[in-house]
Amino acid sequence: MDDNTVLIGTKPLMNYVLAVVTQFNTGVPEVVIKARGKAIVRAVDTAEVATRQFLPGVTKKSISTSTDAIETDDGLSNISSIEIVLQKL
Repeated sequence: MDDNTVLIGTKPLMNYVLAVVTQFNTGVPEVVIKARGKAIVRAVDTAEVATRQFLPGVTKKSISTSTDAIETDDGLSNISSIEIVLQKL
């Protein structure tokens, strides 16, 4: 995994926003936000809060979604994922 990737989980929203802001402050031109399942909502919120409130010179370069089949105890289960790429202008 790249150093400029922020994986979204169950922590509070501002932890992930701070991680994105910190990545841009270190000088990287792009930051990738990745999430799966229920964390997708938090990933979208992270991108919106970071770009609207803390990083006015950053835009969404691309957003991609996918669905993966995962083996569980009950058989195959589909889980959605999202990848949001933020880029400095």
